[in-house]
Amino acid sequence: MNTPPSPNAPGNRRLSSTPAPHPGARRRPGTFAAGLALAAASALALASCSAGAAPEERAALTGSATEPVQGGVLEYGHLQEPNCIFGGWIQENFTARQVLDNLVSATEDGSVVPWIATDWSVSEDRTVWTLDLRDDVRFTDGTPLDADAVAYNFDYWMDGGNGTAAAHLGGFYDHSEVVDEHTVQIHLSAPFSPFLSTISQSYFGLQSPTALETRSDEENCTEPIGSGPFTVKDWKRGEYIEFERNEDYQWAPGNAGHQGPAHVEGVRWNIIPDNTSRYGALLSGEMDAIGEVPAVNIAQAREQYDFTQYITPGRPVVMNLNTQRGIFTDQAVRQALSFATDREANVESAFLGTVPFEPSGYLSQSTPDYDEAAATEYPFDLQRANELLDEAGWTGRDEDGTRTKDGQRLQAKVVYGLNSIITPDGNTVIQNVQEQARAAGFDLVLRPGTPSEFFGGAFSTPDSYDAQVGYWTSPHAGILNINYRPSTQDAPNGANTTFLDNTEVFETIQSALQAPSPELVTERFSEAQHQLSELAPAIGLYTQTNTLAAADEVTGIWLEHAQGGPIFHDASFTSESARDDSDGFPPHAPAENED
Repeated sequence: MNTPPSPNAPGNRRLSSTPAPHPGARRRPGTFAAGLALAAASALALASCSAGAAPEERAALTGSATEPVQGGVLEYGHLQEPNCIFGGWIQENFTARQVLDNLVSATEDGSVVPWIATDWSVSEDRTVWTLDLRDDVRFTDGTPLDADAVAYNFDYWMDGGNGTAAAHLGGFYDHSEVVDEHTVQIHLSAPFSPFLSTISQSYFGLQSPTALETRSDEENCTEPIGSGPFTVKDWKRGEYIEFERNEDYQWAPGNAGHQGPAHVEGVRWNIIPDNTSRYGALLSGEMDAIGEVPAVNIAQAREQYDFTQYITPGRPVVMNLNTQRGIFTDQAVRQALSFATDREANVESAFLGTVPFEPSGYLSQSTPDYDEAAATEYPFDLQRANELLDEAGWTGRDEDGTRTKDGQRLQAKVVYGLNSIITPDGNTVIQNVQEQARAAGFDLVLRPGTPSEFFGGAFSTPDSYDAQVGYWTSPHAGILNINYRPSTQDAPNGANTTFLDNTEVFETIQSALQAPSPELVTERFSEAQHQLSELAPAIGLYTQTNTLAAADEVTGIWLEHAQGGPIFHDASFTSESARDDSDGFPPHAPAENED
């Protein structure tokens, strides 16, 4: 069973800056050093690139091979390392997708197709979802993926197993009921229109209850037991993760390129945080494919490699303004900063036209039910910014030009996770905003934070920052509920990073989530976006994008449509010689008690 397309669907680790390749890594013609030199030369030569993905580009990278070559280990280079294979951070979403299966899979047009769930229905009051499951799926520990396992996973997610999953379903999920071995019912406390879209994300990847019950947290972090196309063979932190083919895999989603085990023997997921090193590894042939192609190299990548770009739905990269403490408690000051800088030109300059500017502080332009009129209510208008600040009483000036009011400077501490949440190119955007805001009299003090600070909660309270830059991916506009549900003592909401507490906005969002028709969903999400725009608790910067470039030696890699993570189940080498040139996994070392 497929859902109809959404009416508005578009389409604390030490990291070496130039990590040495792991022992045994192959080198195709040329050397790694030569690749770095070429990448650096390209950075000087390439001045611009077309904005966004060309219309003809798809989220699947396809090649010319008609009969996929079997075997070989594909080398993939990735920017950031996850904390666990499965978790609530998008980087963990990407790795989880390699080893865990979902109930449904998202498609390019906003619908979902069967995966572990083969059919589904919803009750007349829209609070009970009945899911029919495949009867042949087993986790890689040999236990069945049945209705009991699905019910267990829902409770596990909501009881702390995955904070992002709980944020999506919190306030709606009530309980799960096992109807029979292959039928499960999910009971909600109220209708939740994006239920199927929500569970297509890998935050809702299914794990073996036996493994979760009997193994340590560390084991389930580094080697979760799923039913997916790969298993975790090895993880050398700071260097690579090895995913090995699940030979028993026979239950790929309905939008997969084939059924059956993966074509490749495995994937070595190399952690290469330095942009020049990562792209240089692709140029030199050390990597078969890389993610997060640097902006300066995208024009060349479009010409030389199979290239695709995914505009992530959900909340884009925005500056969230603290509405509970500091200068941004004043709505006029928030609006003034929204007008004060030429954000579009900043993004164009920083990303060389390769990443779309996003005027909305609330939804990315690729999100279903995005309202363009609400998104564009704050164009660059320095005069209007100055008028608003004058009217708000910020009429004095310090020697450096910063506005003052009653002896207080118009100063704000802006925190962001550099190289964990914000890329170096994104850092340039933030620095540009800081510089341009001076013209209106703002003093934005930038405070890049470490991964341990951000994931440890150092910037989670109203007294810890004035503004915070970040994003939150979601395949639907229900992300507004996560980001703007008021936080209470009984139900704290750490995802509300503006600390906005507005009953009217919250009720509008809730009415959208519970609306009985797509038309009403769109209408009410539009209303919520206009309400938020007037309040101005966030300022849009740019879309969160995922890019992928693959060499001619490989084909069949695609980006899934819920979060844009790379899928290797359909990947293969384009020739036997390319496969034979790849490094296989080391032979299994027998245990001491083995013959």
